[in-house]
Amino acid sequence: MKIAGSFLLLLIAVSGFMVVRTRDVTAQTLSLSFYGLLFAVMFFFFQAPDVALSQIVVGAVALPLIIMLAIVRMKHKEKTKGNEGGQ
Repeated sequence: MKIAGSFLLLLIAVSGFMVVRTRDVTAQTLSLSFYGLLFAVMFFFFQAPDVALSQIVVGAVALPLIIMLAIVRMKHKEKTKGNEGGQ
């Protein structure tokens, strides 16, 4: 049991490092979602299923979705701003 918990914590540490090291915004958002999912597994493993369910909703679904929507909106604003100057 201790080995599995230690491995899970090590996997979370490596995953967090990879989130920071990723340069592409889309890949970073997907790795952030995976990172949130790993946290949910960790909470479930350490017997906190209520916190794990909250983490799945917030960390693995809602936060990456909000980030992706903000990126799409910024790209859309840049396109419309570029089109206004050419007319």
